[in-house]
Amino acid sequence: MALKATIFKAQVHIADMERGYYAEHALTLARHPSETDERMMLRITAFAVNAHETLEFGKGLSDEDEPCLWQKSLTGTIERWIEVGLPDVKRLRKACGRSRHVCVYAYGRGAGIWWRQNCEDLARHDNLVVWTIGVEATQALAALTERNMNLQFTIQDGVIFATDEKRSVQIEPQLLKRDTT
Repeated sequence: MALKATIFKAQVHIADMERGYYAEHALTLARHPSETDERMMLRITAFAVNAHETLEFGKGLSDEDEPCLWQKSLTGTIERWIEVGLPDVKRLRKACGRSRHVCVYAYGRGAGIWWRQNCEDLARHDNLVVWTIGVEATQALAALTERNMNLQFTIQDGVIFATDEKRSVQIEPQLLKRDTT
């Protein structure tokens, strides 16, 4: 018998000073049985950083043809393709061909090795941006996980502050590759 996804709900309040974006989103996430709290919380964080009225969660781990998050235009064109983790270079190459902008939030102890092994191949994609998030930050994010969450994200001066009613996490993403389009 196959394991089923676990459903999580998050009320996400976003104050993005850099983009002038202030909104509240009610999110429902299906966490794949193989997905960790760390990855799921980073998906929510990626949503907050890139929030837009048409941004939505893709099937991610369940479907190779969909990203963790994507934003489509009214005509169905993929405007933004967002991955969390250490995606395969072939997957990113395909994403860069299908989307106007591709963003990767790399994390985990192997993120540095992943980048060193793939940076030359990824450098040729002008519409790709790659960030890395430190292990301490992603582990602290994972500690915020609950089945029903009320989260506040404040984004200012390149720093992301994620808080719930009890705890606060400071995330300082490091830019590895800039989008040059």
